[in-house]
Parts: sequence; structure tokens; C-alpha cells
Amino acid sequence: MGLGRIQRYSLELVLLLASLAILIPIAIMVLGSLKSPAEAQYFNLDLPSQWHFDNYVTVFNNGGMGRAFKNSMIITFFGVCLTVIFAAMCSFTIARKNSRYTQFLFILIILGMIAPFSVVPTIGLMQILRLSGTYASVIFIYIAINISYSVFIFTGFIKSVPRELDEAGIVDGCGPYRMFFRIILPLLQPVLVTNIIITTMSIWNEFMIPLYFFNTAAKWTLPLTVYNFFGQYAGKWNLVFANLMITVIPIVIIFLLGQKYIVTGMTSGAVKG
Repeated sequence: MGLGRIQRYSLELVLLLASLAILIPIAIMVLGSLKSPAEAQYFNLDLPSQWHFDNYVTVFNNGGMGRAFKNSMIITFFGVCLTVIFAAMCSFTIARKNSRYTQFLFILIILGMIAPFSVVPTIGLMQILRLSGTYASVIFIYIAINISYSVFIFTGFIKSVPRELDEAGIVDGCGPYRMFFRIILPLLQPVLVTNIIITTMSIWNEFMIPLYFFNTAAKWTLPLTVYNFFGQYAGKWNLVFANLMITVIPIVIIFLLGQKYIVTGMTSGAVKG
């Protein structure tokens, strides 16, 4: 028994040390963003001989970060809000109406989790709808991409909510929408926060969709500024690292603040269903 415990602790220690390897490139990026161009190009963990905080000022002024941050905020806010609201309402209907139609609808939506995203047909669809190059086109695409997973998680959680609450709301005179927003939605807080965090990270970090569906750099998001900035300053890795830091800091803060809800919400949606 004692030998087995020692082996288990040794394995956990080895896995812990191996997991710390992910911190190495992060540390290189953080330190590199504060170095001179000559020091940053070595990609090492040495401390800067002189701390260049002015790298961030240069990137913010020359990289169009303010405009890109505004674009990312607009797209992420509306994409997350609409995805969560539509997915929660759809999941409530599927969970409460146990029929062949709702089961077929649920399977059809879940297929979106494995169906590949086709760029060319989507571009053609946006041109037909006269949405090409607009914020709305990218927001709708994000909703379509993320709603399948959200419906999957929400449906499993809502099935655990007692139907007696619905009946009590109807007795009190609640209509379907009032019952959902006043009674059901507040009960979805764990899985709601989980979906908000995961969808936010998915939309904020997306690179390809804004690149394909925005025809002007004025609407580019923060990840695309890295692509543009690297093209202009390929030899100045300190500025590229600073650009990367500005891009990832907001989403890292959101993740750290809400990480305790992620496991709780995903477990609730998977187990209680």
C-alpha cells in the first residue's frame, strides 16, 4: 500500500512538472515584450537589461489597438449575448417538450458540433443577404458556430429543473416568456456563466473568420492586429510580443475570474441531464 502511494505521488509530481512546461513560452512572451529588439530575438528567459515598458505605448499607438479593441468588444458582446439567449430559449423548449420533433431538432442542432465550417458558401450567403463585410455577418456566423455546444450544455441542465416550477408560474399568471426569464433563467446561473466564458474566449480568440469576412482593416479585431503588426515589424519581436500581450490580457482576466464556474457549469450540464 505504501509503495503504491509513493508511486502515485511520484507520478503526480512528474505530471505537475511536465504541465509547468506550458509556462515557458508564456514567460518568453512576457519578458520579450519588455526587452529591446536585439534581446527579444533570442527567445530566452533572461531578464531584460533595461525594462522597455514603452514597447506597449509604441504598439498601442502604431498598431491601431484602440480601434481593434472596440471591434472585438462589439463583436464579442453581441455574439455572446445572442448566442446565450437563443441557446437557452431553444434548450428550454427542447427540454420541456418531449416529442419526436424536439428530439430531431436537438440532434440536428448537435450535429453542428461536428459539421465543418464552409467558408465559400457562407461568403455567398452573406452576399445574398447583403451583409458582406458588416459586423452583423461575423456576429451571425459566431452564433451559428457556438450555439450547438451551448444548446447541448443548457438542455442537460434544464432537464434537472423541476417542472413544478413551470406549473407554479403558470398558476401565478406567467406567460411562456415571462416564466422563462423570471423563473427558469435565474436558475441557470452556473451553466449560464460557463457558456458566457467559453463563448467569449472562442469569439475573442478567433482569427480566420474576421480575416475572411471583413473586407477592410478598419473592422479587424485584436488577433488580426498581431497578423498585421508582425508583417510590419517582423524583425522587432519585442513589439510583436507586446502586441500579443495586449491581445491576450483581457481574455486571461476573464478566464481567471470565472474559471471556478467553468467546471461547475459543465459538470452540471453533463451530469444532471
